[in-house]
Amino acid sequence: MSPFSDELLSFHKIVDWGYTEELSPRSYDRLESWVGKGEHGTLGYLADHRLDARKSLQEVFPDTQSSLVFLFSYHREKLALENFYQSSESNGLKIASYVLGFEGKDYHLLVRESLEKLAEKLSEKISDLKWRLSLDIQPVLERDLAHRAGLGWFGKNSMLISKDKGSFFIIGSLLLNKKLELPKRAVETDHCGQCRACVEACPTQAINEETRTLTAEKCIATWTIEHFKEGPSAPRGMENASGEIFGCDICQDVCPWNQRPVRMGLAPVEGLEKSNALIFDQFLKKTPIEVIENLEFHSSRGFVREFKNTPLERTGKRGLLKNLQFWKKP
Repeated sequence: MSPFSDELLSFHKIVDWGYTEELSPRSYDRLESWVGKGEHGTLGYLADHRLDARKSLQEVFPDTQSSLVFLFSYHREKLALENFYQSSESNGLKIASYVLGFEGKDYHLLVRESLEKLAEKLSEKISDLKWRLSLDIQPVLERDLAHRAGLGWFGKNSMLISKDKGSFFIIGSLLLNKKLELPKRAVETDHCGQCRACVEACPTQAINEETRTLTAEKCIATWTIEHFKEGPSAPRGMENASGEIFGCDICQDVCPWNQRPVRMGLAPVEGLEKSNALIFDQFLKKTPIEVIENLEFHSSRGFVREFKNTPLERTGKRGLLKNLQFWKKP
Protein backbone atom coordinates (compact mmCIF):
# COMPACT_ATOMS: atom_id res chain seq x y z
CA MET A 1 0.00 0.00 0.00
CA SER A 2 1.23 3.49 -0.75
CA PRO A 3 2.37 5.32 2.39
CA PHE A 4 0.53 8.34 1.04
CA SER A 5 -3.22 7.92 1.22
CA ASP A 6 -5.76 10.21 -0.42
CA GLU A 7 -6.24 12.11 2.82
CA LEU A 8 -2.75 13.58 2.49
CA LEU A 9 -3.85 15.57 -0.54
CA SER A 10 -5.57 17.96 1.86
CA PHE A 11 -2.71 17.90 4.37
CA HIS A 12 -1.65 21.50 4.96
CA LYS A 13 -2.72 22.80 1.55
CA ILE A 14 -1.33 19.94 -0.52
CA VAL A 15 -3.38 19.54 -3.70
CA ASP A 16 -1.16 17.16 -5.65
CA TRP A 17 2.03 15.12 -5.40
CA GLY A 18 4.32 13.07 -7.59
CA TYR A 19 7.30 10.76 -7.34
CA THR A 20 10.50 10.61 -9.36
CA GLU A 21 13.81 8.78 -9.32
CA GLU A 22 15.30 11.13 -11.91
CA LEU A 23 18.00 13.05 -10.03
CA SER A 24 19.28 15.50 -12.65
CA PRO A 25 17.25 18.42 -14.02
CA ARG A 26 16.26 18.36 -17.66
CA SER A 27 16.50 22.14 -17.98
CA TYR A 28 19.99 22.64 -16.57
CA ASP A 29 21.47 23.58 -19.95
CA ARG A 30 18.80 26.28 -20.29
CA LEU A 31 19.72 27.60 -16.85
CA GLU A 32 23.41 27.79 -17.79
CA SER A 33 22.56 29.59 -21.03
CA TRP A 34 20.25 32.02 -19.20
CA VAL A 35 22.92 32.85 -16.62
CA GLY A 36 25.60 33.04 -19.31
CA LYS A 37 23.60 35.75 -21.07
CA GLY A 38 23.28 37.71 -17.82
CA GLU A 39 19.51 37.33 -17.80
CA HIS A 40 19.60 36.70 -14.03
CA GLY A 41 20.61 40.34 -13.48
CA THR A 42 21.27 41.14 -9.84
CA LEU A 43 20.10 37.72 -8.63
CA GLY A 44 23.62 36.62 -7.91
CA TYR A 45 22.61 33.56 -5.92
CA LEU A 46 21.55 31.95 -9.21
CA ALA A 47 25.01 32.32 -10.72
CA ASP A 48 27.46 31.70 -7.84
CA HIS A 49 28.80 28.35 -6.58
CA ARG A 50 25.22 27.13 -6.20
CA LEU A 51 24.88 26.96 -9.99
CA ASP A 52 26.94 23.76 -10.06
CA ALA A 53 25.03 22.39 -7.07
CA ARG A 54 21.85 22.47 -9.16
CA LYS A 55 23.20 19.78 -11.50
CA SER A 56 21.93 16.94 -9.33
CA LEU A 57 19.87 16.36 -6.20
CA GLN A 58 22.87 14.45 -4.85
CA GLU A 59 24.78 17.72 -4.70
CA VAL A 60 22.27 18.79 -2.03
CA PHE A 61 21.75 15.42 -0.35
CA PRO A 62 24.40 12.85 -1.38
CA ASP A 63 22.21 9.88 -0.40
CA THR A 64 19.33 10.89 -2.66
CA GLN A 65 17.76 8.03 -4.59
CA SER A 66 14.30 9.47 -5.17
CA SER A 67 12.09 12.43 -4.44
CA LEU A 68 8.49 13.13 -3.46
CA VAL A 69 7.22 16.45 -4.77
CA PHE A 70 4.19 18.31 -3.42
CA LEU A 71 2.11 21.25 -4.61
CA PHE A 72 0.93 23.56 -1.80
CA SER A 73 -1.90 25.63 -3.25
CA TYR A 74 -2.88 29.20 -2.36
CA HIS A 75 -5.41 29.48 -5.20
CA ARG A 76 -8.41 29.85 -2.90
CA GLU A 77 -6.69 32.76 -1.16
CA LYS A 78 -5.95 34.25 -4.56
CA LEU A 79 -9.65 34.19 -5.44
CA ALA A 80 -10.58 35.88 -2.16
CA LEU A 81 -7.92 38.53 -2.71
CA GLU A 82 -9.28 39.30 -6.18
CA ASN A 83 -12.74 39.76 -4.66
CA PHE A 84 -11.25 42.24 -2.20
CA TYR A 85 -9.54 44.18 -5.01
CA GLN A 86 -12.95 44.62 -6.63
CA SER A 87 -14.46 46.01 -3.42
CA SER A 88 -14.69 49.62 -2.25
CA GLU A 89 -12.24 48.88 0.57
CA SER A 90 -9.31 48.37 -1.79
CA ASN A 91 -6.90 51.29 -2.11
CA GLY A 92 -5.71 50.18 -5.55
CA LEU A 93 -2.38 48.76 -4.39
CA LYS A 94 -1.60 45.09 -4.96
CA ILE A 95 0.50 42.42 -3.29
CA ALA A 96 1.40 39.04 -4.79
CA SER A 97 -1.19 36.53 -3.65
CA TYR A 98 1.31 34.03 -2.23
CA VAL A 99 2.05 36.60 0.49
CA LEU A 100 -1.48 36.13 1.82
CA GLY A 101 -1.77 32.45 1.03
CA PHE A 102 -0.31 30.90 4.17
CA GLU A 103 -2.18 32.33 7.15
CA GLY A 104 -0.29 35.59 7.07
CA LYS A 105 3.10 33.91 7.47
CA ASP A 106 6.13 33.36 5.30
CA TYR A 107 5.25 30.24 3.33
CA HIS A 108 8.67 28.74 4.09
CA LEU A 109 7.62 28.25 7.71
CA LEU A 110 4.38 26.39 7.05
CA VAL A 111 5.61 24.38 4.08
CA ARG A 112 8.71 23.33 6.01
CA GLU A 113 6.53 22.24 8.92
CA SER A 114 4.28 20.23 6.61
CA LEU A 115 7.22 18.54 4.89
CA GLU A 116 8.76 17.60 8.22
CA LYS A 117 5.49 16.03 9.39
CA LEU A 118 5.13 14.17 6.12
CA ALA A 119 8.69 12.85 6.45
CA GLU A 120 7.94 11.68 9.98
CA LYS A 121 4.86 9.78 8.77
CA LEU A 122 6.87 8.21 5.98
CA SER A 123 9.65 7.23 8.42
CA GLU A 124 7.10 5.34 10.51
CA LYS A 125 6.36 3.11 7.52
CA ILE A 126 9.84 2.71 6.03
CA SER A 127 12.81 1.57 8.11
CA ASP A 128 16.18 3.34 7.93
CA LEU A 129 14.73 6.15 5.87
CA LYS A 130 16.83 9.27 5.61
CA TRP A 131 15.53 12.43 4.05
CA ARG A 132 16.10 16.10 3.44
CA LEU A 133 13.45 18.62 2.59
CA SER A 134 13.78 20.93 -0.36
CA LEU A 135 12.26 24.38 -0.78
CA ASP A 136 13.36 27.33 -2.87
CA ILE A 137 16.09 28.11 -0.32
CA GLN A 138 18.08 25.06 -1.48
CA PRO A 139 20.01 24.93 -4.78
CA VAL A 140 17.38 22.75 -6.43
CA LEU A 141 15.48 23.53 -9.62
CA GLU A 142 12.08 22.94 -8.00
CA ARG A 143 9.97 23.46 -11.11
CA ASP A 144 12.13 21.04 -13.06
CA LEU A 145 11.86 18.51 -10.22
CA ALA A 146 8.07 18.84 -10.22
CA HIS A 147 8.10 18.49 -14.00
CA ARG A 148 10.08 15.25 -13.71
CA ALA A 149 7.51 14.04 -11.17
CA GLY A 150 4.74 14.55 -13.72
CA LEU A 151 3.08 17.48 -11.97
CA GLY A 152 3.04 19.96 -14.84
CA TRP A 153 4.90 21.67 -17.67
CA PHE A 154 6.84 24.90 -18.06
CA GLY A 155 4.59 27.71 -19.21
CA LYS A 156 5.84 30.50 -21.44
CA ASN A 157 6.10 32.64 -18.30
CA SER A 158 8.53 30.04 -16.85
CA MET A 159 6.00 28.95 -14.20
CA LEU A 160 5.13 25.30 -13.68
CA ILE A 161 1.52 24.82 -14.81
CA SER A 162 -0.73 21.94 -13.80
CA LYS A 163 -3.72 21.03 -16.01
CA ASP A 164 -5.91 20.59 -12.94
CA LYS A 165 -4.38 22.98 -10.40
CA GLY A 166 -3.15 25.94 -12.47
CA SER A 167 -0.02 27.65 -11.14
CA PHE A 168 -0.94 29.31 -7.85
CA PHE A 169 1.06 26.95 -5.67
CA ILE A 170 4.38 26.55 -3.87
CA ILE A 171 6.54 23.50 -4.62
CA GLY A 172 8.05 21.56 -1.73
CA SER A 173 9.91 18.25 -1.88
CA LEU A 174 11.40 15.45 0.18
CA LEU A 175 14.69 14.01 -1.03
CA LEU A 176 14.88 10.37 0.06
CA ASN A 177 17.72 7.86 0.44
CA LYS A 178 15.59 5.03 -0.90
CA LYS A 179 13.54 4.18 -3.94
CA LEU A 180 9.90 3.59 -3.10
CA GLU A 181 7.28 1.38 -4.66
CA LEU A 182 5.21 4.27 -5.88
CA PRO A 183 3.70 4.94 -9.29
CA LYS A 184 5.56 7.28 -11.60
CA ARG A 185 3.63 9.69 -13.78
CA ALA A 186 4.52 10.36 -17.36
CA VAL A 187 6.26 13.69 -17.85
CA GLU A 188 3.60 16.24 -18.78
CA THR A 189 3.64 17.58 -22.33
CA ASP A 190 3.26 21.23 -23.21
CA HIS A 191 -0.29 22.54 -23.20
CA CYS A 192 0.34 26.23 -23.90
CA GLY A 193 -0.05 25.80 -27.63
CA GLN A 194 -0.33 29.10 -29.49
CA CYS A 195 -1.51 30.98 -26.39
CA ARG A 196 0.49 34.16 -25.71
CA ALA A 197 -1.70 35.63 -22.98
CA CYS A 198 1.09 35.89 -20.40
CA VAL A 199 3.58 37.30 -22.92
CA GLU A 200 1.17 39.98 -24.09
CA ALA A 201 -0.04 40.88 -20.58
CA CYS A 202 3.39 41.49 -19.05
CA PRO A 203 3.67 45.30 -19.00
CA THR A 204 7.48 45.24 -18.85
CA GLN A 205 7.97 42.63 -21.60
CA ALA A 206 9.97 40.44 -19.23
CA ILE A 207 8.92 37.11 -20.79
CA ASN A 208 10.98 35.37 -23.47
CA GLU A 209 8.49 32.93 -24.94
CA GLU A 210 11.08 31.08 -27.02
CA THR A 211 13.23 30.09 -24.03
CA ARG A 212 10.35 30.22 -21.50
CA THR A 213 12.44 32.36 -19.19
CA LEU A 214 12.25 35.83 -17.68
CA THR A 215 14.68 38.68 -17.93
CA ALA A 216 15.04 39.28 -14.21
CA GLU A 217 15.71 43.02 -14.41
CA LYS A 218 12.53 43.55 -16.42
CA CYS A 219 10.39 41.58 -14.00
CA ILE A 220 8.17 43.54 -11.61
CA ALA A 221 8.54 40.85 -8.95
CA THR A 222 12.33 41.17 -9.05
CA TRP A 223 12.24 44.94 -8.72
CA THR A 224 9.67 45.05 -5.93
CA ILE A 225 11.05 42.15 -3.87
CA GLU A 226 14.74 41.70 -4.56
CA HIS A 227 15.83 45.34 -4.72
CA PHE A 228 15.76 46.30 -1.08
CA LYS A 229 16.54 49.99 -1.52
CA GLU A 230 17.03 52.64 -4.15
CA GLY A 231 19.01 51.20 -7.01
CA PRO A 232 18.06 50.34 -10.56
CA SER A 233 15.10 52.26 -11.88
CA ALA A 234 11.78 50.49 -12.15
CA PRO A 235 11.58 48.41 -15.34
CA ARG A 236 10.24 50.27 -18.34
CA GLY A 237 6.53 49.67 -18.69
CA MET A 238 5.82 49.21 -14.99
CA GLU A 239 3.72 52.36 -15.08
CA ASN A 240 1.24 50.29 -17.09
CA ALA A 241 0.95 47.68 -14.34
CA SER A 242 -1.73 47.63 -11.64
CA GLY A 243 -0.27 49.11 -8.46
CA GLU A 244 2.00 46.21 -7.53
CA ILE A 245 4.03 47.00 -4.40
CA PHE A 246 5.36 43.52 -3.63
CA GLY A 247 5.56 40.83 -6.24
CA CYS A 248 3.35 40.43 -9.29
CA ASP A 249 0.64 38.01 -10.42
CA ILE A 250 -0.11 39.50 -13.85
CA CYS A 251 1.24 36.65 -16.00
CA GLN A 252 -0.60 34.08 -13.89
CA ASP A 253 -3.81 36.10 -13.74
CA VAL A 254 -4.29 35.85 -17.50
CA CYS A 255 -3.31 32.19 -17.85
CA PRO A 256 -6.34 30.17 -19.03
CA TRP A 257 -5.17 27.18 -16.99
CA ASN A 258 -5.76 29.15 -13.80
CA GLN A 259 -9.42 29.41 -14.75
CA ARG A 260 -9.93 25.66 -14.95
CA PRO A 261 -9.95 25.05 -11.14
CA VAL A 262 -12.58 27.80 -10.84
CA ARG A 263 -14.73 26.16 -13.51
CA MET A 264 -14.34 22.91 -11.59
CA GLY A 265 -15.80 24.54 -8.47
CA LEU A 266 -12.84 26.01 -6.60
CA ALA A 267 -14.19 28.71 -4.27
CA PRO A 268 -12.56 31.66 -2.49
CA VAL A 269 -11.33 30.93 1.03
CA GLU A 270 -13.25 32.55 3.86
CA GLY A 271 -11.59 34.79 6.44
CA LEU A 272 -8.66 35.95 4.32
CA GLU A 273 -8.70 39.47 5.75
CA LYS A 274 -8.85 38.15 9.30
CA SER A 275 -5.88 35.81 8.89
CA ASN A 276 -3.89 38.57 7.15
CA ALA A 277 -5.22 41.54 9.12
CA LEU A 278 -1.82 43.21 9.53
CA ILE A 279 -1.09 43.34 5.80
CA PHE A 280 -4.61 44.33 4.82
CA ASP A 281 -4.77 47.12 7.40
CA GLN A 282 -1.29 48.48 6.76
CA PHE A 283 -1.05 48.21 2.97
CA LEU A 284 -4.32 47.43 1.20
CA LYS A 285 -7.00 49.53 2.93
CA LYS A 286 -5.45 52.88 3.88
CA THR A 287 -4.98 55.45 1.15
CA PRO A 288 -1.59 55.13 -0.56
CA ILE A 289 -0.42 58.38 1.09
CA GLU A 290 -1.43 57.06 4.51
CA VAL A 291 0.39 53.81 3.79
CA ILE A 292 3.57 55.75 3.01
CA GLU A 293 3.23 58.01 6.04
CA ASN A 294 2.63 55.06 8.34
CA LEU A 295 5.63 53.22 6.95
CA GLU A 296 7.86 56.26 7.28
CA PHE A 297 6.82 56.48 10.94
CA HIS A 298 8.26 53.02 11.58
CA SER A 299 11.93 52.59 12.37
CA SER A 300 13.62 49.86 10.35
CA ARG A 301 13.87 47.72 13.48
CA GLY A 302 10.26 48.42 14.32
CA PHE A 303 9.22 47.30 10.85
CA VAL A 304 11.16 44.05 11.22
CA ARG A 305 9.55 43.39 14.59
CA GLU A 306 6.05 44.02 13.26
CA PHE A 307 6.44 42.05 10.05
CA LYS A 308 8.74 39.30 11.29
CA ASN A 309 8.00 35.90 9.74
CA THR A 310 5.98 37.45 6.92
CA PRO A 311 7.23 37.68 3.31
CA LEU A 312 7.42 41.49 3.65
CA GLU A 313 10.26 41.13 6.16
CA ARG A 314 12.57 40.24 3.27
CA THR A 315 12.23 43.52 1.42
CA GLY A 316 12.05 45.65 4.55
CA LYS A 317 10.95 49.20 5.15
CA ARG A 318 13.25 50.87 2.61
CA GLY A 319 12.37 48.48 -0.18
CA LEU A 320 8.64 48.86 0.36
CA LEU A 321 8.91 52.65 0.52
CA LYS A 322 10.75 52.55 -2.81
CA ASN A 323 7.90 50.54 -4.30
CA LEU A 324 5.18 52.71 -2.80
CA GLN A 325 6.80 55.93 -3.97
CA PHE A 326 6.60 54.65 -7.53
CA TRP A 327 2.81 54.63 -7.31
CA LYS A 328 2.54 57.87 -5.36
CA LYS A 329 0.21 60.21 -7.16
CA PRO A 330 1.32 63.83 -7.57
